[in-house]
Amino acid sequence: MLIREATPEDWPAIWPFLHDIVAAGDTFTWDRDISEDRARAMWLKEAPGRTFVAVDEDGTVLGTAEIHPNQAGPGSHVANAGFMVDPRHSGRGVARALCAHVLDQARTDGYRAMQFNAVVETNHRAVALWRSFGFEVLTTVPEAFDHAEKGLVGLHVMYRKL
Repeated sequence: MLIREATPEDWPAIWPFLHDIVAAGDTFTWDRDISEDRARAMWLKEAPGRTFVAVDEDGTVLGTAEIHPNQAGPGSHVANAGFMVDPRHSGRGVARALCAHVLDQARTDGYRAMQFNAVVETNHRAVALWRSFGFEVLTTVPEAFDHAEKGLVGLHVMYRKL
């Protein structure tokens, strides 16, 4: 697997699984009926943000990640990131590889920490993965996410120093 900067040409491969993940309403906080244009504008980051894709030897996009400052100005030394893996390629270590890459890139880019603002507490695989990378749950905002199947569940704020 190769992880590289995403290009606009990657979008047609990203959009179908990004759309399905968001529409499912169980792991991501975007509007479930987000338009393709709005999703592209939000996911394909401009500097200082970055977007990456994980691709296999054939160039098939397996997953994607984005990184950007969590806040502006005096808070811009803390990074934020988002991750999506094509469900057809789940269980192959794509999210783990993307997370390792994003953490390394964040350090290289001068960030001092990373914060995830909204990890759905029922997304046990993601929570376990982020914990394995040293993230800790700072707090859980009760009933902050309207899960498509489980109703109102909490959102974790997770953090780690770089």
